[in-house]
Amino acid sequence: MSNNASQGIGKVIFSSSLGTLIEWYDFYIFGSLATVISKQFFPEEQGTAALLSTLAIFAAGFIVRPFGALVFGRLGDIIGRKYTFLLTLVLMGGSTFLIGLVPGYKSIGMLAPILVLLLRLVQGLALGGEYGGAATYVAEHSPPGRRGYYTSWIQTTATLGLFVSLGVILLTKMSMSNEAFNAEWGGWRYPFWVSILLVVVSIYIRMKMKESPVFTKLKKEGKTSTNPLKESFAHKANLKMVLLALFGAVMGQGVIWYTGQFYAQNFLETKAMLDFEQSRTIVLWAILFATPFFILFGALSDRIGRKWIMILGMLLGILTYRPIYQMFLDKTDVSASAGATMLGAPSVRYEPVKDRPDSIMITSTEKQFADGIKFRETRTDTMFANPIRGTHPGNTTYTEKRLPTDTYWLFVFLVFLQIVYVTMVYGPIAAFLVELFPTKIRYTSMSLPYHIGNGVFGGLVPFIATLITSFKGATPLSGLWYPIGVASVCLVIGSIYLRNKKDENILD
Repeated sequence: MSNNASQGIGKVIFSSSLGTLIEWYDFYIFGSLATVISKQFFPEEQGTAALLSTLAIFAAGFIVRPFGALVFGRLGDIIGRKYTFLLTLVLMGGSTFLIGLVPGYKSIGMLAPILVLLLRLVQGLALGGEYGGAATYVAEHSPPGRRGYYTSWIQTTATLGLFVSLGVILLTKMSMSNEAFNAEWGGWRYPFWVSILLVVVSIYIRMKMKESPVFTKLKKEGKTSTNPLKESFAHKANLKMVLLALFGAVMGQGVIWYTGQFYAQNFLETKAMLDFEQSRTIVLWAILFATPFFILFGALSDRIGRKWIMILGMLLGILTYRPIYQMFLDKTDVSASAGATMLGAPSVRYEPVKDRPDSIMITSTEKQFADGIKFRETRTDTMFANPIRGTHPGNTTYTEKRLPTDTYWLFVFLVFLQIVYVTMVYGPIAAFLVELFPTKIRYTSMSLPYHIGNGVFGGLVPFIATLITSFKGATPLSGLWYPIGVASVCLVIGSIYLRNKKDENILD
């Protein structure tokens, strides 16, 4: 390929990737702040129920992604790739900014979560149209034999969007007190507001892009589809490819993706009970170290094919998730707190019991074990107003755990392994999907299975896994059976029915 051609594809990748990265950033701020948002848009006393409600709103954005794929996929196959994913960028940026302006539950009651849900649905619709357009656009500019490599740059944007969202959140939180960050109009809103500036820059860059040469040629010859939805899903041969893509590849890829990044962070914070900063910096370091592997496996798929790289990524997740997450629990187990040293005097406060003369005594103590792990032990006792009843011992919780250096980097490595699995299933997937479908219905045909697999099966991982762990008799590891089960089904179907594509003609 000539130097001019290389510069051309470089501009295509940069313009497409920047906009897609910003859309992922916008989409994932909500998930990265789920524990904070649950206290802002729902009654504080709901606890786990508020977190589940917040995760359900987060999941709602994923569930509508297939509808966005249908709407914007149709537009992309009729009017073109460029203007369609320019529109999705505007919708995503606007709805993200507006989420940052919605008053909290204390101000407007249940209207707060309703407004956030509606804006979250707009985000999901916009993302449903973005990925297919960007992946198709880059693939249709790529030279033969390099499609996996070039489209893998688009694949990095989802992980980098999460990286940027976590980075902005951490920088914001470190610049102020906990009280200022968690207030109703506090610092947690700043990452939502910042998104509007990023979107304006990306829109400016995308306005200068030209339409895909493959689509331009098709349009010039009058061969574009007049009804992409019908041609994609009413024709038996193409529908078969859509279903095979979903159940043989994308469904498993989706659960591996969201387990390795989102559920890992959620688990570290809500099950291992690490403090806010460590639970996020662990994921940040893991993402930073693992991101180059998207490019590696994308390029490798040009040489040996897409199928077996994706299948191996699923298999590794199936075999190692439970041992990895068990290690998270074992290394943060501080239940034998009697053997720990107190760091300072305990703090004691009393809270009244609603509609009763009794009170609750909350004793909070910061402790440290000899191996270096620090944590906060909080004991809740009921102080009865009736002297005969005395004091009723309540619950003891262990939170705000901070790991010693060696354990911290072990956790980084364990999350890094999971993200390497992500790079194996996700790096080659764009090239794989583009090569399955003809040009005139490609945007529509590839977008739907991708967003069902990722938006529904993958996006629901944090919610379903957390819900499963709340069932009677469940353990903290019970939630992992959902991604393991889905990936197992996909692995079997993909191994049997998928072809090992690596350089299919996409010019038809």
